[in-house]
Amino acid sequence: MFVGTRTPQAEVALPGGDMTEGVVRVGDTVRRPVGRYGTAVHALLRHLAAVGFDRAPRLLGVDERGREILTFLPGQVPTRPLPGYAVTDGTLAGLAELLRGYHDAVAGFVPPDGAKWAPGATDDAEPELVGHCDLTPENVVFRDGRPWGLIDFDLARPTTRLFDAAVALRHWAPIADPVDRDPRQLDLDVGARLRLFCDAYGFAAADRRRLLEVSRLRFGRSYQAMRASAEAEGGPWARMWAAGAGERIRRAAAWLDANCDDLARHLL
Repeated sequence: MFVGTRTPQAEVALPGGDMTEGVVRVGDTVRRPVGRYGTAVHALLRHLAAVGFDRAPRLLGVDERGREILTFLPGQVPTRPLPGYAVTDGTLAGLAELLRGYHDAVAGFVPPDGAKWAPGATDDAEPELVGHCDLTPENVVFRDGRPWGLIDFDLARPTTRLFDAAVALRHWAPIADPVDRDPRQLDLDVGARLRLFCDAYGFAAADRRRLLEVSRLRFGRSYQAMRASAEAEGGPWARMWAAGAGERIRRAAAWLDANCDDLARHLL
């Protein structure tokens, strides 16, 4: 659907994540280049709107330059170094509740025939839903110091609830070597935060037993997937790889292995 504008409005550049460039705000809308998997993502956003999930942007159409038009979600998006409100226990619990709300809303989504999703790591278990799969601080909108909305669904793909949670916990617990953590995350009790997240989401004991296994699986597959994308596609993938993304993944995996027993005691 083409959406034109009668009176040109000023474009304000928005700080983007690692993958998408050229994101601007125009009035109460956001304009973004349509990604390679835009057809599938647009179907996902239309489903979320149809079921009344208001914590994600609404798709309004495309503009005269071929950019997708999304509703702008007012609020704050944390940038690094992280602000204090982004690392509190209340924020972590709120994030788990937000992710659970998204998962419940998307559970009934039936992707269109032939839908193509972004490639990437996923769980060995049968996919349950289309996960966000990129729940970094840069993709969460806060209001009044609490997680409120999700943005940037470009890496969404079929997966499990637990795998999507493991992606989030990689950044928010965080499951990371201390050398790679944000300064405000250095003194956090990661094991206690894993349990807090699982409690707030409502994960059953069976899922908690698998969480560390799934996290370990994700590290190995993410390393391979990112390296392959950097070599095949270049661009942002190559820049992230050159900036040390692979080394950070390996350090995180090693830290997880070294601390696995302690983390498991908290979870179980």
